[in-house]
Amino acid sequence: MTIDPDYISSIESWRAKRLANLKAEDGWLNIIGRWWLEDGSVTLGSAEDNDVVLSAGPAHVGTLTQSEDGGVTFMPADGSDPIALKLDKKNPPRFRVGQLLLEVTTLNGENALRIRDTQSPEPARFAGIRNFPIDPGWRIVADWMPLEEPVTMTVDTVIGIPTEVTITHKAIFTRDGVSYDLLPTHGTPQMPQFVLRDLTSRDETYPASRFLYGEDITDKTIVLDFNKAINPPCAFTDHAVCPLPPAENIMPIRVEAGELKMHG
Repeated sequence: MTIDPDYISSIESWRAKRLANLKAEDGWLNIIGRWWLEDGSVTLGSAEDNDVVLSAGPAHVGTLTQSEDGGVTFMPADGSDPIALKLDKKNPPRFRVGQLLLEVTTLNGENALRIRDTQSPEPARFAGIRNFPIDPGWRIVADWMPLEEPVTMTVDTVIGIPTEVTITHKAIFTRDGVSYDLLPTHGTPQMPQFVLRDLTSRDETYPASRFLYGEDITDKTIVLDFNKAINPPCAFTDHAVCPLPPAENIMPIRVEAGELKMHG
């Protein structure tokens, strides 16, 4: 089968951008830790006298304080002005101290501090991602069907903390004469995110799930290009909290397209 060279080029460009994003300062390869926050103050830094001892960065980074109402403030150790963080579940606030990039994430109303070392050698050491061969047959134009009413469902995560999501649409497509429905549990209206698993998770792909983002959305159709099915962040770091697929998104077939599981 001859594959359109323009399509091959588009997927190769997409993969290169995907790899660059992983290796970026705010990617998933340089995270040095994640800590749940409780009310009160904790000191941060690489010196042993800190409440949270870091593997990189200044001896004393500063003090992070969470108030009883869940607000979080950072006081830099150098005496500069404190930073009151505007917490946002979808866009966690970030700030820098030297080589460290700090962010406060929120899950089910609980906050956690996650820190990246922008001078980490890990991104440069990363060997890349293996993929199935590009198969244009797995670029599918699916029906994009609105639900009669939005549905709220509980989705589990890899750390066993369930979260609630609201679903407004489903994607419907046919493969080898069989119809499949996929639910977008995350993402945005412009880029719905499908958390899915298929039979390749038994041997070739990440066991927990892969992510797929819908493209080229109209009021009736959505493109599902499984050549862009990716490993979740938790395939690259222990310091990510990834959702698991709902039962509807566990496919009883092999989707031999997209990213393969990581080694090492």
